[in-house]
Amino acid sequence: MDVLAIFGIGVLMSFVSSVVVAALYVWPRLRKIERDQALATLVTPHAFLRFLGLSFLVPGVVSPSLPAGFAVPAASGDFVAGVLALSATIALARQWRAADAAVWAFNVWGAADLLFAFYRGSRVQLAPGSLGAGFLLITVLVPALLVTHGLIFGLLLQPQARTIAERT
Repeated sequence: MDVLAIFGIGVLMSFVSSVVVAALYVWPRLRKIERDQALATLVTPHAFLRFLGLSFLVPGVVSPSLPAGFAVPAASGDFVAGVLALSATIALARQWRAADAAVWAFNVWGAADLLFAFYRGSRVQLAPGSLGAGFLLITVLVPALLVTHGLIFGLLLQPQARTIAERT
């Protein structure tokens, strides 16, 4: 089977699995808690995980053949997303007025960064083997992170109330 097909199927099925888990387990639980707590539950993991994107710049973790046209924007975009996630997490925890703005900034940047990485990967004709250990980031982590971005957008677009379930 073609390596690109295997790579694509892996990403697709990880995305489908992430959607299923989010729909069956995550969203029902988030609906029962306060909005800011639900947002923090989704944003906080990004404060840890997005810094893993820096590994695209580490020789030995990725192949020397990994195109810089993919690696540099992916790593720097993830770094910025991680900093924004940290800021949003602190704002939510301290209940700052700017918390929603911080979450919006993080979520727009973070989602766009992941989608841009897929776009750049196709533009530079990324060979999956050049990703080295970074292969797991794209096939396992990125689909789950994209789903959390979708859930965050869903929460942000809801009118503010004590819990999401109280609105339905």
